[in-house]
Amino acid sequence: MTQSRFHGRYEDSGRVCEHPACREAGEFRAPGYRPSGFDGPGEYRWFCLEHVREFNSDYDWFEGMSAEEILDAQSPASGWRTESPSFRPTAGVDGMPRWADYDDPLDAISARANGIKSRTQREAQMAMDGRFSREEARALDTMGLGLDTDRKRLRQRYSELVRRYHPDRNGGDRKFESRLNSVVEAYQLLRKSRVFA
Repeated sequence: MTQSRFHGRYEDSGRVCEHPACREAGEFRAPGYRPSGFDGPGEYRWFCLEHVREFNSDYDWFEGMSAEEILDAQSPASGWRTESPSFRPTAGVDGMPRWADYDDPLDAISARANGIKSRTQREAQMAMDGRFSREEARALDTMGLGLDTDRKRLRQRYSELVRRYHPDRNGGDRKFESRLNSVVEAYQLLRKSRVFA
């Protein structure tokens, strides 16, 4: 089966047009009943030139989309607006440096690696202190607190972080929800710690 350079015609395909009232050669393909996906390429429907034009005139690419989604899909920059979490303006809220703060990508990678390493060292140091378990040390780090924290400072920090990450404080935006859940879990663990009893 060879594809002609013109109009997407597949000459000598041996297929018959799928239109019920047509017996012409089905040399033009159209989207089928099963789209392409993880399981492989999708199925195509095959029509003659007249009926593929008819099919295309009825085909609505934007079916089921809102006006905003249609406008976004028609934009020349469609697909280029995605950004990784490290490049978002909210990056760095977990204590790690933001990629956007560096001119050289290698400097950014080094800073992030050092941040991970220093966080691990802090957790180990807190656990070696003997007062905190490894989980409690991780919880302290999640809340941005050190070894010198008392019960009052723990409560204050918890209140600060809940106010910062709660969707009600962010116009209903739930993008910090996982961070809020981490803070709540850390606080629940720490408030039961024997250190803060």
